[in-house]
Amino acid sequence: MSAAPLPPLPPVPGIEDDEVVFGGPSMLDLLDEDHQQLAQLCDRLATPGEQEKARPQDIEDVLVATLARHLSAEEQYLYPTVKAVLPDGDPIASQEVAADAELLLALQRLHATPAASGAEYHDALEAVATHVRSHADRTGKGVFPRLREQCSDTELVRLGNRVLIARGAAPTRPHPNTPAKPPLNKLVDPAVAVVDKVRDVLTRRTTWPEDLAG
Repeated sequence: MSAAPLPPLPPVPGIEDDEVVFGGPSMLDLLDEDHQQLAQLCDRLATPGEQEKARPQDIEDVLVATLARHLSAEEQYLYPTVKAVLPDGDPIASQEVAADAELLLALQRLHATPAASGAEYHDALEAVATHVRSHADRTGKGVFPRLREQCSDTELVRLGNRVLIARGAAPTRPHPNTPAKPPLNKLVDPAVAVVDKVRDVLTRRTTWPEDLAG
């Protein structure tokens, strides 16, 4: 079993690092939940039901923010783990980083396209949805099961704790030109996120799924 690249822990007298017991969700469970939530947001925006209470703009804002957070967290913690743990991890991680760059461009296009544009907006949304489905299929079926075999539960929970922190400090808008690999992304993403969050407050933008009506 290969060791995942875990962030250091604060020292605990008399206890070795690998003896610390952690609680919380696994990184893979968190990211898998993201994939399901992102697919639901795409569907909710594309074909709103009769009982839909949230404004389309709010659903779009949450989709954009959730996807931006998700990609930031994966690039900080999932892909370095893939590279370190899987024998073919380097090409897999490189493929996913390249796919993320395309997805961020599609997300940027959606974010900049007015819903009133009709067909143009529909095409932009469909491009994002297609990327999301493809990304979830590749990682959920081809990568996550292999990581569950190679990583211990403790490793995945420790990484899950970091993913939760990364989400909270991540940008809420697409920034396709920022670094996508550690260590620079761990420095740049939180800095860019500060600006995003100020804009969110000033515009009263909804960015979390739990804040959506209905």
